[in-house]
Amino acid sequence: MVDGSGVLGWGVGGIEAEAVMLGQPISMVIPEVVGYELVGSLPDTVTSTDLVLTITKNLRELGVVGKFVEFFGEGVTSLSIADRATIANMCPEYGATVGFFPVDKRTVDYLRQTGRDEHYCRRVEGYLKANKMFVEYGNPKYRTAYTQVLTLDMSAIVPSVSGPKRPHDRINLSSLHEDFTTNLTAKPSFKGFGLKAEDVKKETLIKKDGKVGVLTHGSVVIAAITSCTNTSNPSVMLAAGLVAKKLSCSLFRFMHSGKTAITLYVVSFEYVPEPQKV
Repeated sequence: MVDGSGVLGWGVGGIEAEAVMLGQPISMVIPEVVGYELVGSLPDTVTSTDLVLTITKNLRELGVVGKFVEFFGEGVTSLSIADRATIANMCPEYGATVGFFPVDKRTVDYLRQTGRDEHYCRRVEGYLKANKMFVEYGNPKYRTAYTQVLTLDMSAIVPSVSGPKRPHDRINLSSLHEDFTTNLTAKPSFKGFGLKAEDVKKETLIKKDGKVGVLTHGSVVIAAITSCTNTSNPSVMLAAGLVAKKLSCSLFRFMHSGKTAITLYVVSFEYVPEPQKV
C-alpha cells in the first residue's frame, strides 16, 4: 500500500528477510517496468474500486508477474492518495511485484493533512526535486522509458463488481444478472457452477422466528462492508455505508473497517447505525 504514496516496497520471503536482518546481501534480477498511463477522470457514478477492478483485469490479461508497474499520466492528478493506495494494494491480484505511484504535489499535501509540519513537508519536496524523484503527472513532458505501456481512459470506467469466485473476474454491473445466470449452468470452473438446467430454479424454504422465507440461487442474505484492500479509503467506505442504508432490514449486515476513523465517518454521517448494531 505504501507504493501508492511514493514509497517503493514489496513483500519478500522469510529466508530473505532473515538474511537481511543478519546483515547478509540478497540478489534479484532487475525487473521489467510496465508503464500504465491514466488519462481523464472518473465519472461521478464510479469509485476507485471500479477503477482498480478494471486495472486488475487489464494487467492480468497482459501478464505482469515478476514485473514492476508504474502509473503515470495526467489522470493520476485526480486520484487521492487513498485511491492510489487501493490500486497499489491490489498488486497481488494483478500479479506484479509492485504497483508504484511516484511522489507528486498531492503526496506532499497528504503529508500536511496527516499532521506533518510545513518545514518537514518542504524539506521532503525539495529533496525529491533535487534528486529528480518528484513528478508532475499533468506535465506531458514527464515520461520515462518503460518495457511496455498501457493506456486507460478513466472516463470510460463503469460501475462493476467482481466474482463470483475471484476478484479479477470483473463484470459490468449492468451485466450482472445475465452473467450470473449463465454461470449457474456453465461447466464447473473459476466462474461456472455446473448446475443442471432443472436445478436452476430450485427453491428452499427456511423458517426463523416464526417466519418463512424462500432461498433461491443468487439470494443475498449477508452484506459485509469489509475488505483487505480499501477499508481505509473514506470515499469507498462512505459509499458502502450508503448501500447498507438502502438494504432490506431483513438482511444480515456486517461492517468491519480498517481504521476507527473510517467507522466514525460512516456513523457520524448516519449512513449506518453503530457497527455493533449493523
